[in-house]
Amino acid sequence: MLPVDALRRNIVKGSLFTTLTAAVAAASTARVQVNDHKTSENNNPNRHSANHNTLVAPALKKGETIGFFSPSTPATNFAFKRFKRAKNFLRSKGFKLQAGSLTGLSDHYRSGSIKERVEEFNTLIRDPNVRCIMATMGGMVSNSMLPYIDYAALKKDPKIIIGYSDVTAILFGIYAQTGLITYYGPALVSSFGEIGYFLEETYQYFSDVIEKRSLPYEIKNPEFWTEDYVDWQHQSVEKNKIKNLLVTLNKGVAKGRLIAGNLNTFDGIYGSKYMPEIRPGDILLIEDSFQDAATVERSFSHLKLCGVFDRIGGLILGKHEQFDNKGSGREHYQILMEVIGEPKFPILADYDCSHTHPMITLPIGSTVELDSTRQQLTILSLV
Repeated sequence: MLPVDALRRNIVKGSLFTTLTAAVAAASTARVQVNDHKTSENNNPNRHSANHNTLVAPALKKGETIGFFSPSTPATNFAFKRFKRAKNFLRSKGFKLQAGSLTGLSDHYRSGSIKERVEEFNTLIRDPNVRCIMATMGGMVSNSMLPYIDYAALKKDPKIIIGYSDVTAILFGIYAQTGLITYYGPALVSSFGEIGYFLEETYQYFSDVIEKRSLPYEIKNPEFWTEDYVDWQHQSVEKNKIKNLLVTLNKGVAKGRLIAGNLNTFDGIYGSKYMPEIRPGDILLIEDSFQDAATVERSFSHLKLCGVFDRIGGLILGKHEQFDNKGSGREHYQILMEVIGEPKFPILADYDCSHTHPMITLPIGSTVELDSTRQQLTILSLV
């Protein structure tokens, strides 16, 4: 297999899919056959998604209130030092904060029962003073809340809903059931509890999309990134900086609706009415964290078997935090390309909307332009 640095250089210079194919072929003689037929709507597992007019919550203003909730992992309980740092940071930026009812509590692997977590979230939805609702962290069980969310209240009073990872289930569910643009972006504890450069960069991306909203917005890729794993209770300095290099897997330009989320979380909602229908021409962003090579091959293959790669107009693969290649020497994007086969759409990999730092904020349901040749993503409009 080619060394990763050499592989990156060849990709940027234009060898692209040929280089990746050669790398994969050197590691395995297996070949993936390209499925040329288009999946019909009758075979689309997400065909039950309702059609709604697009709703956009007003931009967030200084002095307004951000409510926070814990849909899964009880981060405010076990990472209280980082939690305190995050609150102080957002207050320093001029925002008021409204704590959810499960703040500081824990029910082992989750913050509370399904009923308690839904009540916490719905209370913030129904509070007219809360203009943005931010998850404290992800986890594993956000999808259990989906049947009980007050979607009607959100349609009546649209708010900014933001988070990432397992919170994908809630972001997708709200968008699918109401048409409200939701935001794949930072969480209170895991993102705004960071220190130094990465904290400020993540906030700048958040501010550009949630507050300023000057569109079209060509997103500037960060100069550095990190995936350092540090005990949250003991972190006192900023993490190591790594020079940022994105990877163009297939050149091209595509414009379409953005669907962005955590790949592992797809499994808990795919085929339900809470998963947005992936339509022809959509730009799909997927990312994951702490998975191994076998798991991502299975997840990528799931999308292929569901016909997703036959429908989308462009693909963005986020950086994979602490990827375990199981001794194969393969990068996560090499496994993706083996699964896809001959791509017919632009693909950009190692994008900075993921579990790594800093994190770019992206509106789910917005219209974007992906230019994988220039390694640029531009938000064109929110409607």
